[in-house]
Amino acid sequence: MDEGNSRLIILASGSPRRRELLSLLGLTFEVVTSEADESTPPEWTPERIVRSLALRKAEAVAADSNQRNAVIVGSDTIVVLDGLVLGKPVDKQDSRATLNVLQGRSHQVYTGVACIGLPEGRILVNHRVTTVTMRALSPEEIEAYVATGEPADKAGSYAIQGLGSTLVEKIDGCYFNVVGLPLSLLSGMLSELGIQVLDRQGE
Repeated sequence: MDEGNSRLIILASGSPRRRELLSLLGLTFEVVTSEADESTPPEWTPERIVRSLALRKAEAVAADSNQRNAVIVGSDTIVVLDGLVLGKPVDKQDSRATLNVLQGRSHQVYTGVACIGLPEGRILVNHRVTTVTMRALSPEEIEAYVATGEPADKAGSYAIQGLGSTLVEKIDGCYFNVVGLPLSLLSGMLSELGIQVLDRQGE
C-alpha cells in the first residue's frame, strides 16, 4: 500500500449522517467530534460560512492530531432561502415555521468540506450547492412530520434521507450534499492528498 493510502482519515464530526456517508466509500476512518465555535458574522455569504466552519472544525481536531499520518475531514451544511440562512430548529415551533416557509418553494443547500493533510499541514477547502424544491404541504402534513421528531437536529428542519424525502419534489445537484457530505467532491479532495478511493476497494 502506498504512503498516501496508508493514511488514516479522521472525520471531525459527530453527525451520524456524515459517518454513514463516509462509510459508503469503504475507507478506514475514525470519528472525533469537533468542539469548534460555529458562530459567524451576519454579513458572511453562505459560501464563506460553510467553507470557514468546515475548516474551523477540521483545524480543531487537527490541533490534537498533528503527529499522525492522517487526513482530517471537516464539513458544514446550511439551508438558504432567498439569501436567508436557516439553521437547525430550536424547538418544534421553529420547525413548523421553517417548513411553512420552505413548502412549495425552492431553496439551496450549501455544504463546505475541508481536508487537512497531516503532518505536512496541507489544506484543501471547497463547497457544493444543491437546489431543493419542496412540494406544497398542508398544515396537517407539517404537523405530522414535526411530530415524528425527525426535523429536530436538521438544518432546514427536514431530512431528505428519511421521512423528509416525502416532502421533496425534486433536487438539482448532488443528493449527498443535501444529506451533509458531497461524496464526489470529497473523493476528489482526498485524491489530491494521495488517497485514491477506488484503489482501496477490495483491500
